[in-house]
Amino acid sequence: MVLGTPAHAIEVGDTVTLPSLTLLDGKTLPASAFKDRTVIVEYWASWCPFCAQQNPHVQKLYEATRGKPIQIVTLSIDKKPQEAVDYMKAHGYTFPAGMENDAWQAALGKRRGLPELYVIGRNGKVLRKEVGEMFGEDVAALADYAGK
Repeated sequence: MVLGTPAHAIEVGDTVTLPSLTLLDGKTLPASAFKDRTVIVEYWASWCPFCAQQNPHVQKLYEATRGKPIQIVTLSIDKKPQEAVDYMKAHGYTFPAGMENDAWQAALGKRRGLPELYVIGRNGKVLRKEVGEMFGEDVAALADYAGK
C-alpha cells in the first residue's frame, strides 16, 4: 500500500516515494539519489535540544557511510531557512539538509515529534521509525541498514 497524505503518519512497513529536495546550499538532491539506496531521513530544528544532542551522531554516521549505498537527508522545520543555515554552519555539519516542504509532507505524512528519523529501504519500504532522541550507538548502528 502506498500512503503519504499529510494527515496520515507513515509507519514501519509502509511504502513511500521520496521527492527531490532543494538543499540549504541551493543545490538539488534529485529523487534519483534515493534509487537503489537505503535512505535515512531525519527531521530537526535549530531550537530543538534533543536534535542538538542527536545531530553530532548524524554527522558521524554521514561521514562513516560515504561511499556506501546509504543516502542521509535531513529536513529542518525551522520557520526561516536562514536559521537552519546558521545552525548548520555554527556546528560544522556537512550532512545534506533542506527545509521540510509540502512534497516531503505528502511523502512522509504528519510528524509525531522531534527529532524524528526514518530508515527507508531500497524498495521504498519504511524499515524503521524513531520519534525522539536516539543514543549515539543507535544512530551509528543505522549504517547496518546499507543495502537493505
